[in-house]
Amino acid sequence: MDNCIFCKLAINKIPSAKVYEDEEFIAFLDIKPVSLGHTLVIPKQHYENLESVPPEVAGKFFQIVQKVAKAVFQATGVNGFNLGFNNGAVAGQAVFHIHMHIMPRRTGDGLKPWPQRELVAGETESIALKIKQALTL
Repeated sequence: MDNCIFCKLAINKIPSAKVYEDEEFIAFLDIKPVSLGHTLVIPKQHYENLESVPPEVAGKFFQIVQKVAKAVFQATGVNGFNLGFNNGAVAGQAVFHIHMHIMPRRTGDGLKPWPQRELVAGETESIALKIKQALTL
């Protein structure tokens, strides 16, 4: 894609602090990190969102995420990490090229996970049924 910043990174038209690269994927440091070592993993091939990724690519993608996450964890000496995946504008996706954030976490770093809410009676059963039905399509 001509206007995709991640496609440009993948072909070295834009510099990045790459930490991993193979024929299909790259991983590089985020330019606006939430923590030291915040890394993005992307396929070199352009896929806008999770729905557009072929299953065989998705499987390889998560294998690379796991490999890079282990390296980030070891290199940064953190207590844990979050994986962040925003799918669609409403979910916070700003670059429409599939990517996974690996965000190192340290005790007391001040980063907060998303808020939680209590469900209304019947909501769990209702949405579970709808999801099960959608899986059979």
